[in-house]
Amino acid sequence: MIRKIVVPVRGDGKGDNVLAHAAAFARRHTAHIVVVHCRPRPEDLLPYGIPMPQFARDRLLKQSAELANAEEANLRDELRILAEALGLTSSDTPIAGAATVQFVEAAGKMADVIRRYGRLADLVAVAQPDRQAHLGFNTLKSALFHTGSPVLMCPPTEEVSKELGSHVTIAWNGSLEASRAVTMTMSIIEAANRTTILCGENSAYAGAKTEDLLGYLGIRGVDAKALKFDSSHGVGKGLLKATVAQGADLMIMGAYGDSHERETLFGGNTQSVVETAEIPVLMVH
Repeated sequence: MIRKIVVPVRGDGKGDNVLAHAAAFARRHTAHIVVVHCRPRPEDLLPYGIPMPQFARDRLLKQSAELANAEEANLRDELRILAEALGLTSSDTPIAGAATVQFVEAAGKMADVIRRYGRLADLVAVAQPDRQAHLGFNTLKSALFHTGSPVLMCPPTEEVSKELGSHVTIAWNGSLEASRAVTMTMSIIEAANRTTILCGENSAYAGAKTEDLLGYLGIRGVDAKALKFDSSHGVGKGLLKATVAQGADLMIMGAYGDSHERETLFGGNTQSVVETAEIPVLMVH
């Protein structure tokens, strides 16, 4: 069951979009969202390796703290207004039968904050990395590799589907990563109105077959259908194209079967999805 969704944010302008995606899930599953504002520690903003008088150090620390406080207040007000517009109830604790949101503050680097709050979450929602600006890759990497929780990657969009998760596709190749993605997101699959399994023409894995997955889902009461997709232009692009063609609003996949470093350097299915997806993708490593 999806009961707790963690949304790490900072003052980069991406928090609104991520919260909108998380809110769609919260409404569907009557879940509690914890929005964690990651603010830098004042000492982290000091010039590294440059000696300075104590009075100058103290002044910079004070100015940094004041700036962080102002950013915190502005961001909190902005997100509260958005949360209300998204139909979320502001509450420090979950309320039965309601989609709720709580705002907390954590000082430190984004990756460290995600490790702390994401490990006890049913879902971690983060923004899709921006390749051109070289932003967000460490955030996604930290969520995937250091929390053990499913990670919802939210692409920039003008409007988030109010029925997000109503039709899901499952990227399937029988691998351990794909199997874990299914078992760890089963409550989302069970809540969907339609489920489509996307399988390639050939699988390099001697793992569970598509018919095995159909049987497993059937035991859980999920009436899924299997569809072979065209991977001639790359598996990642083929999966995304097939998902859109089926009218699905969410793709579930195992992430980084090869190492993150290898896929980043030499390309790979997950990396292709991360860089080109225009739909929300739920990933499990």
